[in-house]
Parts: sequence; C-alpha cells; structure tokens
Amino acid sequence: MVIKPKIRGFICTNAHPAGCAAHVNEQIAYVKSQPQADAKPKNVLVIGASTGYGLASRITAAFGNDAKTLGIFFEKPPTERKTASAGWYNTAAFQAAADEAGLWSKNINGDAFSHEIKAKAIETIKAELGEIDLIVYSLASPRRTDPDSGEVYSSALKPIGKSVTTKNLNTSKRIIDSVSVEAATEEEIQGTIDVMGGADWELWIKALGEAGVLANGFKTVAYTYIGKELTWPIYGHATIGRAKEDLDRASTAIKATTANIKGEAYVTSLNAVVTQASSAIPIMPLYISAMFKVMKADGTYEGCIEQIQGLFRENIYGVNPTIDEAGRLRQNNKELEDSVQQRVTDIWNTVDSDTIDELTDYVGYHQEFLKLFGFNVAGVDYDADISPELAINNLL
Repeated sequence: MVIKPKIRGFICTNAHPAGCAAHVNEQIAYVKSQPQADAKPKNVLVIGASTGYGLASRITAAFGNDAKTLGIFFEKPPTERKTASAGWYNTAAFQAAADEAGLWSKNINGDAFSHEIKAKAIETIKAELGEIDLIVYSLASPRRTDPDSGEVYSSALKPIGKSVTTKNLNTSKRIIDSVSVEAATEEEIQGTIDVMGGADWELWIKALGEAGVLANGFKTVAYTYIGKELTWPIYGHATIGRAKEDLDRASTAIKATTANIKGEAYVTSLNAVVTQASSAIPIMPLYISAMFKVMKADGTYEGCIEQIQGLFRENIYGVNPTIDEAGRLRQNNKELEDSVQQRVTDIWNTVDSDTIDELTDYVGYHQEFLKLFGFNVAGVDYDADISPELAINNLL
C-alpha cells in the first residue's frame, strides 16, 4: 500500500515503516559521530524504549557506548491492512541496526506497569545479562493500572487552583486562538501523580533489587520537563508538574533503599521537544514553535538525540555533572536562559494567525511532528508501494 499520514487532532493515526527506519538511522549516525564519556554503561534497561527520549536513550547506550540493551514498550503491531504504531517500526529498525552491528539487544512488548512484564524482564536479565547497571525510566501514558489493586488511574492535563485561559496554536486549523482549561479536582491531581509520578519507577527498582539483578553502583534516571513562566500555568505548576515533583520524591526514596549497593537515582530535566505527549498539552505547540525560532537562530536547539547524547557524555557519565538545587541533572540550561525565554515571550505576546510563519517556526514544528510517525524524512519515497507488515527481531 501507499502510506500517507492520517492526522486527527494532535495525533497521527498511522506510521510509515521506511520513514521510521530512516529516522532511527539518522539518530544512530548522529550518535556514532559524537565523542563519548570515558565511563560507559554495560547492560541497560530502557523502560519506554520505542519513541522520543526513551528511544534516544537506547540508541545512545547501544551505538554510542556499545551497551547491551533490553527495551520495554507497549506498541501496536501491524496487520495486512493497518500500519503498526510508530514505536513498533522504530524498534524494528533499531533491532535491525543492532543485529547488523553485532550488539546484544532484546525487546519486550507489553504493559510496563504490570508485574508480568517486570517478571519477564527480570527473567531475561538473569538468563542473559546477569546485572543491570543503568535503568532509564521514560514511560509516557495517559493511564496506569495498579498491578496490585487493579484500579485504573487516569491523568489530566489541567491547572491547579484556578482555571486558565491562554494563547494557543490550534494545529488543526493552523490559527492562533485561545484555550481555556478548568482547574483540576483533587481526584484528578492524584490520578495524574499515580500515572506520571514516581510510583512505578520505584516498583521497577524494588523488583530488580529483590531479584538481585542491580549492579553495585548502578544508575537510574527518569526524565522531566521544568520550563519557565510561559509553560508553568498548564505544565510546571499544574497536574503534570505535581506528578513530576513526585519523581523527585521517588528519586530520593530509591537512593535510600539502594544505598547498600551505592545506587544512584536522578530526575533529569530536558528540553521541550516535539513528542506525541507534548503535542497533546495545550500551549506547548505554540511555545515549542517560538522556541524553535529563537534557538535555531542561535544555533543552540537540540532535539531528543542531541539532548540524550549530551546527557550521557556530560551528566550521567560525565566527570562534572550539572546538578541543580533539587538534585536533578540539568541538560536544558540553554533553553531556560533568560535571553532565550525573553525572546520566546516576545514572540508569544505578538504572534497572531497572520504572522505564524514569520514569527515562529511552526513549519519546523510540524515537520518534527510528522517525523515522529516516519513521514517527512529525507530520502524516503512516500509514493512507493510498501507493506505495513514488519516483524521485530528478538521480541520476547
């Protein structure tokens, strides 16, 4: 079939296998071209390994550090008539490249929140790796089922305390309008914490520790976004922000419970980037489009792979990591510079529907959005007939 993007609202409902492969290979080539830290991980578990920062982490670990990687993800396989999700094709491409390079790599597709998938991961680690020395926690999900009680928690993208009306880039209509979001209830706040906070990260580390597969001096990182004044009303000071604060709590708890084996746990603050998750958050498309305009002009913008490559080299395995007052690793200092934020704010305050292309880099934003699903990648023939059916090697 000929596969063209099918966009509905802030999501794309299909993906292109060749485009996803080309995008993954672009990231692999970038990592292989970059210098690495002297210290390196050997056996890496990536929880949420198929897209965005999780995929970039797996690529960096494998192709930058020659690490063995076990990837956990929850992706939709293809059928004869329907494409797989982008993460499925990304993983197939990653695995093909790993196989060609002679890198050990295996994959588990399932609900990472469940006891079943944790047990399957542990079984694989015991049988083939022995110990894990780096765990990357990069899950993004709107819901989580408690593995003990069976209760389903749902997250909400809402402000706390009072409703917010703010400027918005409506990507469906390609206009600047406004969006109003009601304040979250206490139940919605707690639900968001239960889904996006640190509880499951802790459960993973507890399960790995009890199974005896955590290496002495292991490291674990979970990713967050902090932002500044423009994004705080619906991000940093909202339900998502409250969930991210719970990651800080979890990191402290993990350090305490693994002190006997000198475990290190860090929340890592990264750049705002175009992901399936960020596209769903009100204000983020406009903020990121304005940020693209400013940081690309400065030559300082970094996407997922650049951020993670730098994170491994400078912070996780760097000699002098950048750690903020909250104990987080900081990889996003360039975005949060006062001069950058002021110029982004100036764009935010003046842009309207007629000046979107002049004042922002919405074109770049949209291109990055399409690339998430394997579209708009250089060198791919999107008029060619291609089968959507593609298997993932080493899928457990």
